[in-house]
Amino acid sequence: MRLIDLTPMLQSADLDRTEAWYRDVLGFARAGRAEGWLRMERDGVALMFMTNAHVGEPAATAVQYIRVDDALSLWDDLRDKVGAEWGPEDFDYGMREFAIRDPDGYLLSFGQDLEAATADATKG
Repeated sequence: MRLIDLTPMLQSADLDRTEAWYRDVLGFARAGRAEGWLRMERDGVALMFMTNAHVGEPAATAVQYIRVDDALSLWDDLRDKVGAEWGPEDFDYGMREFAIRDPDGYLLSFGQDLEAATADATKG
């Protein structure tokens, strides 16, 4: 037996709004939709969303951390669409990161390995 993958399941107050935001701001595409459920994907990264009123209002208790190959390029694509919660910033632990919030308040952090970024820059 082995684990295959991990896909966060986040609560959404409005699946139509969530789908539009992840599509228009982050470039995700709908990979599945059913009553009260939505799956969005981009470049092998997937997030699922649900509307379960009995659970209460959407409330983030964790950061959704997404590794990227070029944090500055992604930030350049996003900067006119959404504000940063922090960054882009290079950290002592070897990552370049920035974070944004989605319409339900979930914190999405994007991180790039600085060692890989330096290696890529010297190749070019």
